[in-house]
Amino acid sequence: MIRLPKPGLWPRSFAGQLILLLLLALFLTQAFSLWLFHDARRVALIEVARDNILMRTVSMAKLLEDTPTAMHSRILEASTSRFASFWVADEPIALQTGSSASEQRLRSIMSNRFDPPRDVRLDLEEPRRFGTDRKDTSPEAADRRKRPESRIGRRDDLSVSIPLQDGRYLNVATSYRPPPQAFVPLIVQLLLMALATILIVAFAVRRMARPLRDLARAADKLGRGEDLAPLPQRGPSEVRSVTLAFNDMQDRLTRFVKDRTRMLAAISHDLRTPITSLRIRAEFIEDEENREKIIQTLEEMSAMAEATLAFARDEAALERGEPVDLLTLLRDLTDEQEDLGTHVALNPAPSVLVPCRPVALKRALRNLIDNGARYGEAVTLTLATEGRDAVIRVQDEGPGIPEERLGEVFEPFVRLEASRSLETGGIGLGLAIARSIIHAHGGTISLSNRSEGGLTAEVRLPLA
Repeated sequence: MIRLPKPGLWPRSFAGQLILLLLLALFLTQAFSLWLFHDARRVALIEVARDNILMRTVSMAKLLEDTPTAMHSRILEASTSRFASFWVADEPIALQTGSSASEQRLRSIMSNRFDPPRDVRLDLEEPRRFGTDRKDTSPEAADRRKRPESRIGRRDDLSVSIPLQDGRYLNVATSYRPPPQAFVPLIVQLLLMALATILIVAFAVRRMARPLRDLARAADKLGRGEDLAPLPQRGPSEVRSVTLAFNDMQDRLTRFVKDRTRMLAAISHDLRTPITSLRIRAEFIEDEENREKIIQTLEEMSAMAEATLAFARDEAALERGEPVDLLTLLRDLTDEQEDLGTHVALNPAPSVLVPCRPVALKRALRNLIDNGARYGEAVTLTLATEGRDAVIRVQDEGPGIPEERLGEVFEPFVRLEASRSLETGGIGLGLAIARSIIHAHGGTISLSNRSEGGLTAEVRLPLA
């Protein structure tokens, strides 16, 4: 079962995740390659050194036969190294040649170097390869490996005895070990590869992430109702396609909203003329009771048309978004309502900056305050921040709203007040307008009844 890294260790950005995965793959493949081929270099070095020593041994035997005996000790001393020891003795160090294919092949090569061929004796212990000791397992080979240490102080890897013309033997014992693997160059190589990987991936991801970040900011602003210019198409073809689709979507949504707003404004404007005409005609009705009811209904229709027209005009008006201090905005609303005789209190709160359209947001909050003041004796405003949201609560001391109708009151022209009076019940557009404006800012609005009585309207707006 694969366990994902802990959230604290796992990068959140796409660039960090991609770099981490590539580095992990790089180090795993390098580790596997080292495990798989770590003996290849060692075996190759041993075989090269062994072949070199064998050819030197043949050349040494010919040189000894061509030089005076007095020079032999100096020649042998000069040829001996810490890996190979040369000496001349009456008895061979290699009593017989091993039975392995390598030993027989090397013996044949060395014997044919002489004319006529000589009885070269060779005892070879194969180097270990991939954890397997490839050596002669015959009883004779086992006996040979049990002999005492050679003259170079190590157990022999290769023993060669070449008969000379004077009846003696040139003996060679080698114990070649390649130098240990140097890890510093390997670490430097891995670090350079990791650095190159990080730089290349960072450049590629940055080239792709920059237009994506611009797209995310544009989508956030579009959700707040701001008017945006089309995004430039940059980056890879896939990102360009997403940007093009976003620009098309923005253009279609903008046209759709503007068309509906213009249509709503036109309908509301055109309704004023027949309503005025009906009111004039109603004045000539002789039945006073019916005349008053008809006139009251026409006044209500006229108020609805005017409110709808004002709402449509506000929506059609282009207002640019800007950072606004909500505390200052709420203080202005409180002073305004106090001047109108409404009891509004603002609890102490810190300053909170929110990107918004201040005139539209002030209208939405004013509608909430008016709604609370209409049904409650006093209104209390609170401001706080919770997570990445600014939270505004408008609390009143009225009778509240039945739980089953809390969502219904946001619908246009819905009034819970039973009378037909516009002074006490309004026309039912205040909360609908407030919800529309809050949603246009990317926020949410909800209503809830207070346990001590009254209603709380909670507005959440995303912070900058």
